[in-house]
Amino acid sequence: MARVVLASALSRWLPQAAGKPTGEVALEVAGASVGDVLAGLFALHPNLRGYVVDEHGAVRHHVAVFVDGDAIRDKRVLTQSLGERAEVYVMQALSGG
Repeated sequence: MARVVLASALSRWLPQAAGKPTGEVALEVAGASVGDVLAGLFALHPNLRGYVVDEHGAVRHHVAVFVDGDAIRDKRVLTQSLGERAEVYVMQALSGG
């Protein structure tokens, strides 16, 4: 199983947050690829889907996904395989100037 960590900007949308300030939240999610793990995450917390991926299933422009400390290569192709104990970080990226 992968360890999925949601940064506080996303974890606030989980039911247990209920409008309270939150920190990072870590979950164990099964999956052999980034897409599988995200699908498992969305099965547990369907309301996160719209914040993380767009209508085509690609990771949104202002969301960053890291696997074992490295950013995923392509936000549209989520087939990157994961090791048995992978760590997947999902966070909102900052933009602007």
